Amino acid sequence: MPELPEVETTRAGIAPLIEQRRVSGVELRATTLRQALDPALKDLLPGQRVQRVWRRGKYLILSLEQGSLLLHLGMSGSLRFVRADLPAGKHDHVDLVFGDHCLRLRDPRKFGTLLWTADDPLAHRLLRHLGPEPLSDAFDADWLYRRSRDRKLAIKSFIMHGQTVVGVGNIYANEALFAAGIQPKRACGRISQVRYRLLVTHIKQILQAAIEQGGTTLRDFQNERGQPGYFAQRLQVYGHAGEPCPKCARPITQAVIGQRSSYYCTHCQR
Repeated sequence: MPELPEVETTRAGIAPLIEQRRVSGVELRATTLRQALDPALKDLLPGQRVQRVWRRGKYLILSLEQGSLLLHLGMSGSLRFVRADLPAGKHDHVDLVFGDHCLRLRDPRKFGTLLWTADDPLAHRLLRHLGPEPLSDAFDADWLYRRSRDRKLAIKSFIMHGQTVVGVGNIYANEALFAAGIQPKRACGRISQVRYRLLVTHIKQILQAAIEQGGTTLRDFQNERGQPGYFAQRLQVYGHAGEPCPKCARPITQAVIGQRSSYYCTHCQR
């Protein structure tokens, strides 16, 4: 699924294309994604100006004059800014039309979400319990250390939990733990504050590098112009089971932790 860097790449791409522009129409070609699409959007959105495109975790938020659209790309969703007269494909479910162009949502698996709220989007049930943004000052070693005390949850599952920190998905959790030398199965309550400081540093560095590279291409993520991200070329352990560890040349191990595939070096990570 698109992770935080992919979502941030998409946000940065579409923001200058639609901010301060008025929606001229809405096309809904499906009745439901993960949740039902509100048919009232076809009457509610036209005429409203997009004031801001921002992100909370993996949710894109389009703030308009009378409320906000909350958009999650699900497992395989993507956005394109295309000519409005370009024929829609089988999986192109929603168009937000801006004159002769439109922002088109493609979602083959229909696991995405598109919801409207007239209230503060941060108070929405999907957002109000989320933890700090990983690139913000609020996310630091003290935060992780305090929340992890006396807990036996695996560190990988801990940092992937949205109430701990938002947007550290499976790919980047694997990569950050490898860079920090922390075994992903280790209980989060047994990790020192010093090691948490190192982990936070690597989470921030890896996410920032992925954003700068345009996200990670795995399966079918593409940005708003149809261009893939390139960070996959720099992955150290994710998807490299059995291959030599970049640090010690021993084989990378693959295991399932919290129902997610995990990749690590049994020698370099403890």
